[in-house]
Amino acid sequence: MRRQRVFILRILIILAVMVGGCGQASCAEQPTGDANYVSSVLDGLKEKTTRLQSYQCEVNYLFSQPLLESKTLRTGNLCYARLGHGSKLRINFDTLTQDENPPQKYGEQYIFDGQWLTHIDYQIKQVQKRQLAEANEQIDAFELAKRNFPLIGFDKTEDLRQQFDINLVDEPNRLTHLHLKVKPDSIYKDDYKSVEVWIDKQLMLPAKIAAVSTEGDVYEISFAKPKVNEVIDEKVFEFTIPDGFGKPEIIPLKK
Repeated sequence: MRRQRVFILRILIILAVMVGGCGQASCAEQPTGDANYVSSVLDGLKEKTTRLQSYQCEVNYLFSQPLLESKTLRTGNLCYARLGHGSKLRINFDTLTQDENPPQKYGEQYIFDGQWLTHIDYQIKQVQKRQLAEANEQIDAFELAKRNFPLIGFDKTEDLRQQFDINLVDEPNRLTHLHLKVKPDSIYKDDYKSVEVWIDKQLMLPAKIAAVSTEGDVYEISFAKPKVNEVIDEKVFEFTIPDGFGKPEIIPLKK
């Protein structure tokens, strides 16, 4: 469960750093099928991250364990805003579907305020607050994720190529499909085998991201109805601990 929670934070932030386009020309107009095209996509995505101020979308998170023939689907929404010297991120999951069973209500929230990551679990009525920055420090959610996971579109293309073999798989309909295979000496070799990215060629937004762990588990997140750089009320990131919940578990920053 903890591995899933860590992955949720990392992979969802990837979608935000990928939003944008390929500069003045559409990526759909670039030549395809070679390393230059892949580089142009990655370089273009990185270029636009500097102008990203906010991001909102619906999310579907599918966790599959093929060896156990098990899968769990969570649905919800995400809000991100860059504010001052830091940023705020909120992920709300509302439903859960286990295998072929009907969907059920399943409340779970992740809120990052630049210093603390708060996880609220409505099933077990518990709250965990994990400190991720010094008391006098504000860090961006992108930078937080970059410490632990490759950020496609945030990392420099040459840095990504040091960690992955990156190839264009195909371009089905409106999507560009990239495959990132973890290299044997990669810093990610103990956690992941590969990452797959499907990019909408017209919108230049991620449509889906999937990662295969070294244990064979598959983490897949799809994005829908994105809103980029629209005004977000800061109240969206406020929260209160519901009545009946236990005392929050506080995990201070590791020195």
